Amino acid sequence: MDTLLSLFARALISVLQALPLGVVARLGRALGALAYVADARHRNLAKRNLAACFPEKTRAEITALARENFRRIGEGFACAIKTAGMDDDGARAVLELAGAEKLPRAADGGPPPSMVVAIGHFGNFEMLARAGLFLPGYQTATTFRGLRQPGLTRVLQSLREKSGCLYFERRTDAAALKAAMNRPGMFLGLHADQHAGDRGTRLPLFGRDCSTSLAPGVFALRYGCPLITAACYRLRLGRWRIELGEEIPTRVNGQPRPTVEIAADVNRAFEAIIRRDPANWFWVHNRWKPGKWRADKPAGEPDAGEEAGD
Repeated sequence: MDTLLSLFARALISVLQALPLGVVARLGRALGALAYVADARHRNLAKRNLAACFPEKTRAEITALARENFRRIGEGFACAIKTAGMDDDGARAVLELAGAEKLPRAADGGPPPSMVVAIGHFGNFEMLARAGLFLPGYQTATTFRGLRQPGLTRVLQSLREKSGCLYFERRTDAAALKAAMNRPGMFLGLHADQHAGDRGTRLPLFGRDCSTSLAPGVFALRYGCPLITAACYRLRLGRWRIELGEEIPTRVNGQPRPTVEIAADVNRAFEAIIRRDPANWFWVHNRWKPGKWRADKPAGEPDAGEEAGD
């Protein structure tokens, strides 16, 4: 089965990368619209999530948002395959970055200090790997969790790594990630917008408690890095902009802030990003999944399972 999936993935990648970006984007939107009709479970989940977060919207508005969200997800996945095969000039032609002036400057012409970036599933989020095109001196990096099918994981990672971004498997590459973060110039993106399981901390998002990862704050404190957020916005068909957010304080008067407080600030930043363009997020994920809530801790280090994100 793994071999068949790998062969299918390679064939799909070849077809999509051979097509013009506009055609790929429209095809993705069409497939997303089809999924909206066929996938009742995720359609209903998206509607429930949207209605709970935007109680002021009518049922018709919620339905329209959910339908557009499925189209955006289809467009994002299809375009991610297409853009992964683009060279740097091709990527620059369809992507822009705002907020680079907020980053600290390099001293004496050397590499800039490393950054930790809390990221989420916004728009064509795979384009975040290309942020380094607009950030001289930085090496983009992120973590991932391998699939159950090793062959399919290899196919996907060979596609992703063409961006020049470094990828670290959360369960097996801890030592390599630590070594990388001890160097200057790293721009480490950690996904922090999904349900973090029983190891997460209970924090509100849109006024409802959810399991939240502490990883961005943990990494920023451990390696002495500034912490910001970043999101990929869809500008129009086949065009995106990455926006870097304001720095989230990790220390007060020279003392480390509790990682729970840092994570709460990340959630607030994500909420603002979602409110700006509600159709741009991954509403089909069960962010507010019930679970065995861990006892709340006002401060301190999380256990090892939280360190690489969810």
